[in-house]
Amino acid sequence: MTVSRRTMLAVSVGLGAATMATPLAASKAAVGRTERWGVFELKFDGPRDGNPFDDVTLSASFSCDGKVIRVPGFYDGDGVYRIRFSPPEMGRWQWTSRSSASAMDGQQGSFNCVAPSAGNHGPVRVAGGYHFAYADGTPFRQIGTTSYSWALQSEALCARTLATLKAAPFNKMRMLVFPNVESVAVNPFVRTGDGPKDWDPTRLDPAYFRRFEDRICKLGALGIEADVILFHPYDEKRGYNDMGRADDERYVRYIVARFGAYRNVWWSMANEYDDVKTKTMADWDHLLQLVQAEDPHDRLRSIHQITVYYDNRKPWITHSSIQNGAAVLDDVRAQLHRSFGLKPVVFDEVCYEGNSTLRWGNLTGEQMVERFWWGLMGGTYVGHSETFDPDRNADHSWLGQGGALTGSSPPRLAFLRKVMEDGPVPGIEPIQTWWNYSIAGKEFEYYLHYFGADRPTRWPVVLPGRKGQPMNAYRLDIIDTWNMTVTPVDGLFQMQRHSDYDFHDPARPTIDLPGRPWLAVRLVKV
Repeated sequence: MTVSRRTMLAVSVGLGAATMATPLAASKAAVGRTERWGVFELKFDGPRDGNPFDDVTLSASFSCDGKVIRVPGFYDGDGVYRIRFSPPEMGRWQWTSRSSASAMDGQQGSFNCVAPSAGNHGPVRVAGGYHFAYADGTPFRQIGTTSYSWALQSEALCARTLATLKAAPFNKMRMLVFPNVESVAVNPFVRTGDGPKDWDPTRLDPAYFRRFEDRICKLGALGIEADVILFHPYDEKRGYNDMGRADDERYVRYIVARFGAYRNVWWSMANEYDDVKTKTMADWDHLLQLVQAEDPHDRLRSIHQITVYYDNRKPWITHSSIQNGAAVLDDVRAQLHRSFGLKPVVFDEVCYEGNSTLRWGNLTGEQMVERFWWGLMGGTYVGHSETFDPDRNADHSWLGQGGALTGSSPPRLAFLRKVMEDGPVPGIEPIQTWWNYSIAGKEFEYYLHYFGADRPTRWPVVLPGRKGQPMNAYRLDIIDTWNMTVTPVDGLFQMQRHSDYDFHDPARPTIDLPGRPWLAVRLVKV
């Protein structure tokens, strides 16, 4: 890398901690290297007097092959300022700093962006209208979970959560920045007294956010996306979620500048936004537009509701994040959410597997898995959590604090993820949902039919399709989604015209099934 003037520069190749370099004269410096979609970090020594969060501005312009990207910086305490940039393309990147503080203004340097390392597929983007893929084109088959305040717990409990995730099927974690349950880390702002609301919204505590970003990086090392929730309605006693607009803006800008370069970050503006009574729809629109404008890395953006659906067709929303357990009890209701939002749909909350006395926390494992399958059949995605606790206190469960998983759904969700990964790219599409086929996949190549809680003993092998469309041969598997087995049916199904609207094989128009619940059949073109 090349650096001019008095700058310390740090480079992080992946998602972990940055490696440090001492100041070097431009004429003597070697050119540093950062992999594509990694994190390149600049560290500056600057003012520590006054209020650095308000009094000092810092950014840098990064340029390569005619592309220029402006990246905001942030204050990290003790007179240290940082700028983090995730290069989207390979090549030689030049940078120039801009700051209201003369010591940090006008500094220049460069680095080489090289090919990504194994396992680095880039950030997740929307693909094919209703699905997701990494930046290199690898499909992202979302099997998410929620553990609201796991990142704010003790080091030991956080380590236990990460060990659990390492062996679990989940590739996205929804997590709050502000605590909602009993936590070790509870002060994102500098304290001004002993009362719960004695804190200064103009002064963020860098140590709190440094700890949180460590959890983001550790999720990234496991290949897990961090769906970072900025606001929620569950902590009225402290009031972090009830700040005024100027304080909200300061906080949002800080979060975006600090976390946005990590490729596994998604932005969720709020959990149950419509239950935050101190903010209006105009406030939410404004904050979402602010994230979009301030984030040079253009991470995915959503907002989650309890009752009042947000209009997810708005241009600053990339995908719908929905709370609705009933919508994934069949494929029709799930598919309708795609039609309304015209974007990918993740049913992030569909009630939870657990033993809670509350109605939203006592699904059986079978009911949890069923919701994932119906969501898949509707061309959407579903999220998990669980509320098991000896005292039936959901705050102390995986949902609230993380730790260990005890439910029966995760192994079945791992099985489902394998089915999804073996399916068409970029994802499963609903096929003629309105005509009650309950079939999804990719027309004339791949079909899934899900039976849910029914116990079929026979199924007519009929596929939707009109005259003039291809009639192919298929192999057929019987999938037991609960017992996690795949049983091939001997021979092929050679499809021929059945009616004006569908196909079948007249030589074998039906198949026998074992009369158990939670079955599916899969047909794949030969």
